[in-house]
Amino acid sequence: MLSGEFAARYGSWAVVTGASSGIGRALAEELARRGVSVLAVARRRDRLESLRAQIVSSGTAECEYVVCDLADPRFLEHLLPACAGKDIGLVACNAGVGAKGLHAQTPPEQIARVVAVNCTAAALVARAFLPRLLKRGRGGLMITGSIEGYLGFPYSATYSASKAFARSLGEAIWGETRSSGIDVLVLAPGATDTEILDAQGIARARLSGVMKPEAVAKAALDHLGRGPHFVPGAHNKMMVAAMKVLPRRLAVRLAGRAMRSALE
Repeated sequence: MLSGEFAARYGSWAVVTGASSGIGRALAEELARRGVSVLAVARRRDRLESLRAQIVSSGTAECEYVVCDLADPRFLEHLLPACAGKDIGLVACNAGVGAKGLHAQTPPEQIARVVAVNCTAAALVARAFLPRLLKRGRGGLMITGSIEGYLGFPYSATYSASKAFARSLGEAIWGETRSSGIDVLVLAPGATDTEILDAQGIARARLSGVMKPEAVAKAALDHLGRGPHFVPGAHNKMMVAAMKVLPRRLAVRLAGRAMRSALE
């Protein structure tokens, strides 16, 4: 899809949560290259200001930002007023946080934050913008999940459960809106070269098929309108295929072994 066609279908503005780094920032940059202005949402003002300056200097799109924490139950009170007067036709629910290690040793507040950001906020953002997209009669909704959403990963219990929620949420919304002109997509990346790996203590050297966030973002936007699920990268596709065909108990054991190795 050419840049002009993309902007015509998905509007002149897109909302991207978790836009300060990683896949979220890459999505914002790729959207700007396609001529779509970005309302970037994240907690870190300095990162958002850097993104805004980069996009504006490119001359291809505008960029504004909203500083808010999606774990705050009142975050929509900050986000929605910034959307007034904008033709928002694409919403990327990308914000996410992780928690790795034994579930019995994970701090309760960390578990609560994962659920608040990865589950509750994604559902509320989708609910807030779907009426607007339906009224437009065309547009897109992207929810960032993970290949961990296809299986319960030991040593990543809350995170993999939250990504299973994202997968089911997006799939259900796709079923509700499939004849409305709205393209709904659950993006399920695998290991991606972002700072979240360092934050969770994951050793890059022990991971296979690590993708750059820019490649994930471009592939995801290219896949909009082609179905409700997208797993980028050949290695990740093979992993998901194996999860589906292996006996469940074996798949969980193998996933746990791989996760434990990456955390050691």
